[in-house]
Amino acid sequence: MGPVKTILKSLRDNKKPTILTLLFIIGEVFLEVVIPFITADLVNRIQQGAMVPEIVSKGMWMVAAAMASLLCGIFAGTFSAKASAGLARNLRFDVFSKVQGFSFSNIDKFSSSSLVTRTTTDITNVQNAYMMTIRTAVRAPMMLIFAIVMASIMGGRLALTFAVVIPVLVFGLIMIAKKAMPAFIAVFRKYDKLNESVEENVRAMRVVKGFAREDYEIKKFSTASEDIMKDFTKAERIVALNTPLMQFCMYFNMIFILLVGSKLVISSQGETIGVGQISAMITYGVQVLFSLMMISMIYVMLTMSLESVKRLAEVLNESSSITNPEQPVMEVADGSIDFEDVHFKYSKNAEREALFDIDLHIDSGMTVGILGGTGSSKSTLIQLIPRLYDVTSGSVKVGGVDVREYDLEVLRDAVSVVLQKNVLFSGTIRDNLKWGNENATDEQIIEACKIAQAHGFVQQFEKGYDTMIEQGGTNVSGGQKQRLCIARALLKTPKILILDDSTSAVDMKTDALIRKGFREYIPETTKIIIAQRVASVMDADMIVILEGGKIAATGTHDELLKSSAIYREIYEQQTKGGEE
Repeated sequence: MGPVKTILKSLRDNKKPTILTLLFIIGEVFLEVVIPFITADLVNRIQQGAMVPEIVSKGMWMVAAAMASLLCGIFAGTFSAKASAGLARNLRFDVFSKVQGFSFSNIDKFSSSSLVTRTTTDITNVQNAYMMTIRTAVRAPMMLIFAIVMASIMGGRLALTFAVVIPVLVFGLIMIAKKAMPAFIAVFRKYDKLNESVEENVRAMRVVKGFAREDYEIKKFSTASEDIMKDFTKAERIVALNTPLMQFCMYFNMIFILLVGSKLVISSQGETIGVGQISAMITYGVQVLFSLMMISMIYVMLTMSLESVKRLAEVLNESSSITNPEQPVMEVADGSIDFEDVHFKYSKNAEREALFDIDLHIDSGMTVGILGGTGSSKSTLIQLIPRLYDVTSGSVKVGGVDVREYDLEVLRDAVSVVLQKNVLFSGTIRDNLKWGNENATDEQIIEACKIAQAHGFVQQFEKGYDTMIEQGGTNVSGGQKQRLCIARALLKTPKILILDDSTSAVDMKTDALIRKGFREYIPETTKIIIAQRVASVMDADMIVILEGGKIAATGTHDELLKSSAIYREIYEQQTKGGEE
């Protein structure tokens, strides 16, 4: 399916205002070309000595035509605005809904900054382009054709002026559009980089301020903004040549009509052509030339918008790499997990595998710790369990069933993942916690917060669970945020709870209390804890050591102290090194 057809599928309930716009545009154009015809007839009749009643009658027809044309223009503008704004609304909904269904690999393909640009700048461009298409792109060609036809009927040989002016103007406008297009198209790719810079700075504002790098970041942003300005200035400078070219052709046309027309009027004594026809020809000439200029502008704008159309169509046509099976399993039996000869890489073209030769069995209700250095693919391993990514080969089973056979929502409801950099949303603490279970009672919320060691500090807030969380959770500490995110995950009552280094910002005492709460209150839930501290996983039923994307060792704390040099080294560095 072509990009334009893909975008037009989002038109839906805006087809009616689109059709009404086109009908009113036809009416407006027809009336605009009729008015000079009536004017010419009136001028000729006055020249021939028409009486006042006849002049008034013709004048009334002109006023009526002008009013009708005005009304058609108003209605066309109203309906075109409604149609284009409606298309933009539907596009935003469709693109956002599509992104919500993407897998991580799909999002990695586009990048978050590019998706932001597409849902803002690109959709605005498409909205403006659609309004221009159903109004100006229809109006200008129709006006061009109608005006040439009427000019030929009224002006006879005078219409030959268009045979000279139109080719000159068309050639000039095509050259202008051709030169301007590359600069316009280049801007959109640079918008992605600009948005990426803004997004990065907003997220890392504390880091920027902590290192006093505000001036550097401002300079970097200014450079990107300056680059975009240069491209736009270059394009607009070329497009600005439209006006002098148009004026040259218009004045040439007027001079030709006045010189040749006056000669014909005098030589034929008004029998071949009259003063009224000359007046109408000048009007039609202006209409023809303005129509041509508008067509050239439309060409530039639509070609520029076509880049936005393609970018949006890419998102809408993208198929999620993770989809539901035809007959999905709708129930997760328990929290057991089996990795069977799992191999994984992030893309087909990736040079190396992120995970390989992974064979691991975890019984339901076990507590499993995962340790490993940076880049050992700890987070990648656990992201395969809720099927955020699919394995390249092998299988991951939950409750004895391959995760690819589950309904996605059922599987992900059974697995709660708490990330190190988890997110709190704008709203109250209670609203954030209910993301885990929208029907959770106050008693369930308090119990989950007690297990996560969050209830104490929440009570210290003046409004308790009704305390407002600012965007991104900036009014709570890192440790508080992590504990609230753990409580939110617990409210899902999952069969599998995954903590991806999500107690890194809490002290060791609180960390121990959280793990104690897990043992006492959710013994049947499988708990997987990724940690940097040995103390966080020492009491686990099984500890997994990952190195370079492969399992280096498994066992309990005591077993690994005897059998694994890697674990022993980590343990000694964190205990004996700490004492020294």
